[in-house]
Amino acid sequence: MRRRDFIFKGGLASIFLVNAPTVFGSRNPYGRANETVNIGIIGTGDRGGGLMPVISQISDLNVVSCSDLLPFRLNKAVSGSRRKIRAYPDYRDLLSDRNVDAVLIATPFSTHSKIALDALEAGKHVYCEKTLAKGYDNIEALLLKGKNAGGVFQTGHQYHSSRLYTHVVDLIRGGKIGKITAFECQWNRNGNWRRAVPDPSLERIINWRLYREFSGGLAAELCSHQIDFVNWVLDDRPEKVMGIGGIHYWKDARETFYNIHLIYSYASGVKAKFTCLTSNSRNDYQIKVLGDQGTIILDYDKAWYYPEGKIPGRQTNVDGVSGATLQWEPAKGIPIEVTHADPSRQALMDFRDSIKNNTLPLSGLQTGAETAICVQMGLDAMINQEIIKWREF
Repeated sequence: MRRRDFIFKGGLASIFLVNAPTVFGSRNPYGRANETVNIGIIGTGDRGGGLMPVISQISDLNVVSCSDLLPFRLNKAVSGSRRKIRAYPDYRDLLSDRNVDAVLIATPFSTHSKIALDALEAGKHVYCEKTLAKGYDNIEALLLKGKNAGGVFQTGHQYHSSRLYTHVVDLIRGGKIGKITAFECQWNRNGNWRRAVPDPSLERIINWRLYREFSGGLAAELCSHQIDFVNWVLDDRPEKVMGIGGIHYWKDARETFYNIHLIYSYASGVKAKFTCLTSNSRNDYQIKVLGDQGTIILDYDKAWYYPEGKIPGRQTNVDGVSGATLQWEPAKGIPIEVTHADPSRQALMDFRDSIKNNTLPLSGLQTGAETAICVQMGLDAMINQEIIKWREF
């Protein structure tokens, strides 16, 4: 059933409805047209710290403060900044800083909901890294709070901001590959996903991704991006999911699966398969959208169209597919050429623009919550070895 046609039961209906563009956007009293947006970074590890230099290159978006529980990470973030920024060991002090307009939350998965709720309470615009929240109760709590929040809330599924991905979605919805029957998605890496720990007491803080108390493992950290894409293309959410995961290769007391295989089923009959490994990196990241007239293949920043049947000869440029003289890449097809920025950079620029122009983010609270529900469904399917159906609140 299509997202726009779905009838919610109970309180969740009003939560999602209130976040429609004409409502959510009109309630934002914090528009800052033609002004610089001051942002605080909460969590200065690999993601938060890595985005700081990206933000420094974006006009009208300034990092003015940062926060982290670990002193060495906080000090690194402050010393690595080209401008003076405030450092807060406690994120709540950052939220009390009146000079901070918005926050970027890049902390462990299990802390997203609490920090985001506090940020909304403090009247800040929020960019919350994926996956939005861990567990159904925390997802619902954020939705309830977002119902009354006037600011911009963006979820960090940055491919929603990719102009290449947006173009591909338009091609698919325009019938480029015909009727969609399946998605095949993978994100494979080869490495133990473990960080060096300067002190054993910091093991669970630094390597939180390996422990179920804090993490959703590969489903939350990687597959969530591709699940979000499938929901976006179909304008739908899955009816049910089945899956299996394993911890048989990296035998080091980790608790989150390193080898996962999930299949989500949609009311239209479309099936979406997700594979994620940390023991083999063959083909790395890839999304295949399979239709009865062709296939579109995506990686991080490129896309290809592979038509069904005979390989075409010469043709002119159609729908962004390159070449008066056709280019063809074996096993992938015709390159789709679209000029676009790095998705993470573009997502941050879009966040800035949503704040300044008082508009709804492309990847907002609603889409972020739906993907988070899908992730939790997948985790439940693997852990409980059951088929899990879409959950109603």
